[in-house]
Amino acid sequence: WARWPLPSSAGFVVGHAGLYQALAMFAVAYFIIGMTVLSVCAIATNGALDAGGAYYMISRALGPEFGGSIGIMFFLANVCGSALYVLGLVEAVVDSFGIPPGQEAGTGVHVLPQSYWYELLYGTVLLALCLLVCLVGASIYAKATFLIFLIVAAVLGTILVSFFATRPLKVPIRLPNGNGTETDNGSFTGFSLSTLRDNLGGKYDVDYTTGQLMSFSSVFAVMFNGCTGIMAGSNMSGDLKRPSYSIPRGTISAVLFTYLVYNLLAFLMCATCNRTLLQKDYGFLRDISIFPPLVTVGIYAATLSAAMSNLIGASRILYALARDDLFGRALVLAKKTSASGNPVMAVILSWLVVQLVLFSGKLNTIASVVTIFFLLVYATVNLACLALEWASAPNFRPTFRYFTWHTCLLGIAGCCVMMFLISPVSASASLGFLLLLLLALHYLSPSSTWGYISQALIFHQVRKYLLMLDVRKDHVKFWRPQMLLMVQNPRGSARLIDFVNDLKKSGLYVLGHVELQDLDMLPSDPLQPQQDSWLSLVDKLNVKAFVSLTLAPSVRHGVRQLLFTSGLGGMRPNTLVLGFYDDEAPQDGLARHPAFTSVREEVPLGFPPLRAATTPKLLSAREYVGIVADALKMLRNVLLARQLESLDKAWELRRAASPPPTIHVWPVNLLRPDSARYADTCSLFLLQMACVLNMARAWRRARLRLFLCVEAGAMPHAQEEKLRQLLKDLRIQAQIQLVPWDAITRLHWQTCQGPSGGPAEEEEEEEGVVNFPTNTTQVSDEYVRAANKLVLEQSPAPAVRFLYLPRPPADTSLYPLYLHQLELLTRGLGPTVLVHGVSAVTSTQL
Repeated sequence: WARWPLPSSAGFVVGHAGLYQALAMFAVAYFIIGMTVLSVCAIATNGALDAGGAYYMISRALGPEFGGSIGIMFFLANVCGSALYVLGLVEAVVDSFGIPPGQEAGTGVHVLPQSYWYELLYGTVLLALCLLVCLVGASIYAKATFLIFLIVAAVLGTILVSFFATRPLKVPIRLPNGNGTETDNGSFTGFSLSTLRDNLGGKYDVDYTTGQLMSFSSVFAVMFNGCTGIMAGSNMSGDLKRPSYSIPRGTISAVLFTYLVYNLLAFLMCATCNRTLLQKDYGFLRDISIFPPLVTVGIYAATLSAAMSNLIGASRILYALARDDLFGRALVLAKKTSASGNPVMAVILSWLVVQLVLFSGKLNTIASVVTIFFLLVYATVNLACLALEWASAPNFRPTFRYFTWHTCLLGIAGCCVMMFLISPVSASASLGFLLLLLLALHYLSPSSTWGYISQALIFHQVRKYLLMLDVRKDHVKFWRPQMLLMVQNPRGSARLIDFVNDLKKSGLYVLGHVELQDLDMLPSDPLQPQQDSWLSLVDKLNVKAFVSLTLAPSVRHGVRQLLFTSGLGGMRPNTLVLGFYDDEAPQDGLARHPAFTSVREEVPLGFPPLRAATTPKLLSAREYVGIVADALKMLRNVLLARQLESLDKAWELRRAASPPPTIHVWPVNLLRPDSARYADTCSLFLLQMACVLNMARAWRRARLRLFLCVEAGAMPHAQEEKLRQLLKDLRIQAQIQLVPWDAITRLHWQTCQGPSGGPAEEEEEEEGVVNFPTNTTQVSDEYVRAANKLVLEQSPAPAVRFLYLPRPPADTSLYPLYLHQLELLTRGLGPTVLVHGVSAVTSTQL
């Protein structure tokens, strides 16, 4: 199936480049081709191939974006290649049968008029012949190419014999000039050492067909097009009975054979033909042949075969692109096939595009563009094989094993280097066009079920880097929040999910959900069908989160499971986030979320409706506080979020009115005023979380306001200065506001006086966190309401408040009372986050 060499192209190459450079060109070209052939064979033997050849291989390996964009590039390469060979055939026909310039009428066989429009007409007729063959189908094309193979084989044999049998002779050459023609003489010297010496070095001259000065890159571009037949077989993969068997054997044998033939022809031409003959007469093989008509027929047949091969290859690529629906309705016509399965509309559309390219006129004009397109395709084939090899997927086990990632890399490097050597401008433009196609397909093409190599590569790299992420090397300077947000039903938590996404600061973010069922009583895992709904939710809300679902007999057991098992290696949640436990009926925030306002029918996403206000909850108050206590015992920080569903972040942050929205921070334990400290671990963690929120892109316009609770006679300005210095050391920009709270603390002390007038309890300090195991019983509702009022009176109203979350009491019987006090403290405050930190998270070091 690979294309046979055109002997005349070897004469063009050695005539301008000389033997040494010609051999170097063949070596470079076939090195690139050889590396690509190994990649093609590896991919072709790794599974069933369908129509589309290289496009099919690349799209199924690298995904629709790369496949579709390279498919278009490869289609254009084949289209331009077909036009290139048609123009080459026209040039050969006119050279043999054209009326010489300056003559009004021809003589003998020179009867064809020469002009741009006449040559376009000849090209159109020849292209129509190719179209007829391709419309009939692959079977007639295969028979035609086999006949052409026999003819070309006979021509090559005749030419090889002619080099030895033909006696030295002078070959008259007619060259066009501005006024007509001029005559020169080339020489066939027979085997001559002096002729060989003269032809060893390069001597680039003007190409008489285009009037352009040739160079190494331009000659290589023309020559390389004669070597692009390696993809002819893979392009026909949908028509081959056993593509995985035929493509490797046919391609490798054809590449080896054509490489030997090109090198042999180059040596024989350099040893027998002088430079003038090689440069000024590309059809000189007819003049030295023992049977000239056969050479003419062979050149015509080989060129026509190449044109047909590119045309039918382009049509198969276009048909495969259309069938995969990557470009929507733009290629819907190309899907139509004949009763025998021949994609006739794709053939006709390809023919139309080739016809347009024919208007370019001269073959060397488009040779460099075609070469760069082919090199780009070859580089991507090597990239696809390299990606499959590096991904180390168990299912990548091709039966063809004579390749490594080194051969793929060498092929990619060779293609890229030669692209820019041939034409830096064309190479850059081609890469730019490829990038535009990639971006367009990434955003516009539908998702595919082919499998994405990027996922395999990401998995391979993530596993490697997770193993390198050593928790023993953690340092507070590089601490970041890693969140586990427990969600009972996303319908009532959409804005909370979005808010925690702003809090994670590029850290791990996991959405956790506990399903209360017993797997022993179920026929299968009920979580698997839900996984897609949760992942779709993550996509719709545009949050960077993982999803972790579990089955458990109770919510508390499920949260424990997730705290123990979520994450991997050094990426594990260090902070648990819960919604607040209160009696408010949940509201469906998913329907009001901006991500769903335009596509209302997609809102359900498979999630059940929210519970009614009269429906009992899935967990009790005691169990809820137990979850908080469990997390603290496991050294996880805890955040309790209340009324976050009422936070309209878009409205708050877009307000044009001055001043900008604020974030209120209360780093003091309001439920124990006699423990008012601003530098313990929990207070510093609270400050850090408020600062992290303020650093998020959506919250940068907001301003932090830190409230310092002071009593009369306690030197408030000294406390303020100390706090200001702390903020400076921590590089936190915040406004400090002094809040007198003598009246509130007085309520507390009245409650706390024991029979002897002293405090009822002594405070305990553990790990830098002030604990009051029975403090819950010492705080009256009146005091908590007064503290709530103090927080509420600070104006203007903030977008969100951060409050200190005290530890739950050690006595589990006091859990309901503890939760009652938290509810009183945060009642009516709007969006509020209660924070308790157990780990050091701030650093003043560089």
